[in-house]
Amino acid sequence: MNFSNKKVILSVALIAAIGFTSCKNEAKQEDESTNTEVTQEIAMAELSFGVKGNCGMCKTTIEKAANSVEGVVNSNWDIVKKKIDVTFDDAKTDEMAIHNAIAASGYDTEKATGNLEAYNNLPECCKYDHDMMMNQTGQQQEGDHSNHKH
Repeated sequence: MNFSNKKVILSVALIAAIGFTSCKNEAKQEDESTNTEVTQEIAMAELSFGVKGNCGMCKTTIEKAANSVEGVVNSNWDIVKKKIDVTFDDAKTDEMAIHNAIAASGYDTEKATGNLEAYNNLPECCKYDHDMMMNQTGQQQEGDHSNHKH
C-alpha cells in the first residue's frame, strides 16, 4: 500500500469513529430527556380555589403572584367564577405557599386573608368587597366588575 491509500483508509476510519461516538451521545441525551419528562409528569399537581377580585388588572396581579411561587407552572384566574386553576410541581411547593403568595399581593383566597397594606395599594377598581362571595358557579353577581377593560 502506498502512503496515499493509507491516508484515505485512516481518514475513513477516523470519520467512522466520530460518527459512532456522536450517535452514542445522541442516544444517551435522548434517554436522559425521556427520564426527566417522566419525572416531571409524576410530580405535577392541579389545584382550583376561590380568590376574590374584580377585573382584568386583578387577574394580572393574582396570576403574577401565583406564578412567582417556585414550582408553579401555570395559573389562570377566572374573573366571573372568582376561581384560580393552578398547575404546579408538588415536589417544589404546596397549596398553602400559593395561597400565601396571592394573599401577600392583597387578595383574599379560600385559605388566606389578603395583606391589608397590599390591598390598600391596589388600584381603586381592584378594591373588592371583603364580604364578596367567591362565585365558582360562573353566574355573574350583582356589582361584578368582570367587564372592566383595563
